[in-house]
Amino acid sequence: MNFDAYARTAVDLVNAPLDDLSQLRAVLPGPDWMCEDATERDLQVFRKAQRRLREVFEHGAHGREREAVEELNSLLEAHPVHPRISGHESGNWHIHVTSRGSAVSAEYLAGAVWGLSVWLCEYGSARFGVCADDRCGNVYLDTSSNNCRRFCSERCATRSHVAAHRARKKAAVTELAHTKAQLKPAVPQQSTLTPVG
Repeated sequence: MNFDAYARTAVDLVNAPLDDLSQLRAVLPGPDWMCEDATERDLQVFRKAQRRLREVFEHGAHGREREAVEELNSLLEAHPVHPRISGHESGNWHIHVTSRGSAVSAEYLAGAVWGLSVWLCEYGSARFGVCADDRCGNVYLDTSSNNCRRFCSERCATRSHVAAHRARKKAAVTELAHTKAQLKPAVPQQSTLTPVG
């Protein structure tokens, strides 16, 4: 089983808009993967799991590993793994994480929660991240060699760095203008003499 791929399905779910079934189907692994079987009930289950999985990432990103573990254990109970071997001919065997006939949400979420749990045990919850770009909020799995990633994508990193650069530049220009105003010699007021007469 590719646990990294399962963990990434959790990331995909947390980052996805889930306003309707078409958006849910866009999250599912492909057109052949039970897309047509997804129901409104599945959509409700996915939305609830999405909120809880976000909490796991937020706990991990803020150094609250015990809370991340507790939430994952609760999710494992709610979405249990029941592995079975499937396939149609020799050499094409693969493992499904739920029993035959399971709902789309049961199949997807069992794998996502299991993959994220294995990821936590392997790398620790400090590898769960929430994008540092305030306009984004997406979650990610930090695969950097020294656990230094702060953004979900290069796009967000660039956008955030450009915004910070512009803010520093604007602050410097404002400070320079303020300094020049303070250093400017005061123009003496000319007094007007009124003739005495």
